[in-house]
Amino acid sequence: MLKINKVLRSLLFAFPGIVLLPNIALAEVSGESQFIFNTFSFLIWGALVMWMCAGFTMLESGSVRTRNASVICLKNIGLYAIASIAFFVIGYNLMYVDVTGLIGTFTLFYSSSPDEVLLLGGSEEATEAVASAGYSTMSDWFFQMVFVATTASIVSGALAERVKLWTFFAFICVLTAFIYPVVGAWTWGGGWLSNMGFQDFAGSTIVHSTGGWAALAGALVVGARAGKFREDGTVKATPPSNVPVVTLGIFILWLGWFGFNGGSQLALGSAADAVAMSIVLVNTNLAAAAGVLVALIVSRPLFGRVDLLSVLNGAIGGLVAITAGPDMIAHGWAILIGGIGGLVCSLGIRLLEKLRIDDVVGAVPAHLFAGIWGTIAACIASGADILIQLVGILSIGAFVFATSYIIWSIMEKVVGCRVSPNVEELGQDVAELGIEAYPEFVVMPDSDELK
Repeated sequence: MLKINKVLRSLLFAFPGIVLLPNIALAEVSGESQFIFNTFSFLIWGALVMWMCAGFTMLESGSVRTRNASVICLKNIGLYAIASIAFFVIGYNLMYVDVTGLIGTFTLFYSSSPDEVLLLGGSEEATEAVASAGYSTMSDWFFQMVFVATTASIVSGALAERVKLWTFFAFICVLTAFIYPVVGAWTWGGGWLSNMGFQDFAGSTIVHSTGGWAALAGALVVGARAGKFREDGTVKATPPSNVPVVTLGIFILWLGWFGFNGGSQLALGSAADAVAMSIVLVNTNLAAAAGVLVALIVSRPLFGRVDLLSVLNGAIGGLVAITAGPDMIAHGWAILIGGIGGLVCSLGIRLLEKLRIDDVVGAVPAHLFAGIWGTIAACIASGADILIQLVGILSIGAFVFATSYIIWSIMEKVVGCRVSPNVEELGQDVAELGIEAYPEFVVMPDSDELK
């Protein structure tokens, strides 16, 4: 019977129009089929979310001046590696295992289930037990881990061009091993906010605002780039070094967001899952498009010109805003929510300039401000309760910002967070790596100049 079922499944995929007779028993493998589809969904969508790290790398390396582009590349691949190990060693367990309300277990490491180990050892009896779980253990871990890396990437862009490499890596380790998992335990892990009814489908607050709060705390402690804000109150323009690369980064992020939101359906084992996932992807795309158009419309009144970078950030603002509730059936709401997300992001860029807070890529407006709006917007068509959403926004914000600010401040006093004025002037590429991203355009200074 098993061989017959395999043949029938092959025919069904090869010839979708075939109508199977109702008496042919395929029910025996339906549970295993759902397991395969769900696991495959986690792995494929997770790989797409991982590719967002490339988008952040392009966005940030193109936004900074050429003398700092190589360090940005190192920071982004480094933070992904740190997030992977930290979440494997402790983060996942703190977020999901035996959550009591505030936090999970402090046990180390994570691995496949005993039944999965038996299955790989050749035990056919373990198949049913493995399939009944709905998806493989490590596929879930992988999908959750790439979200952690996204949170870490947000911090990198905001503090570019003046934060020390190893100080940054130290903070990322704490963020991915402890801060983010605690927020996740409160919400997706079944903790106290989840029990209250807090809703955040794919992480407008849990992922993006968490990264935004951490970035804001770091920006306040580290301070602005030298000469960014003049004494007369004006802002020194620091144009990106590579606009096409920044634009490419936005498109990569837009693509990765389909995995970010679509994969957060957390299942692809039924027709209902497939329909729901399709709705999520359409709403995600519509919100991003609306964010671009609104940012384009308001850029001239806000910035005195059609500002390409604010338009590009409008896409991110729209994507972040829809992330809390992309499962709404009425697609028109996605356009409204994404459009307002683009507006919030553009206004946020101007606000930070007025407050003299230096955010190189606009990470705080795009991820924190738009994330707050998106979490509130989940009340419009996704059934969230406004009071509960506000409790979640305020409690997560207070925890992440306070914890991050304390950690940044301690590191500032102990080892220092900011590079020296000479290093900042010459660029971190030369001072910290001894390599230029574009060596044919830059003359390498003598070693004495680096001291």
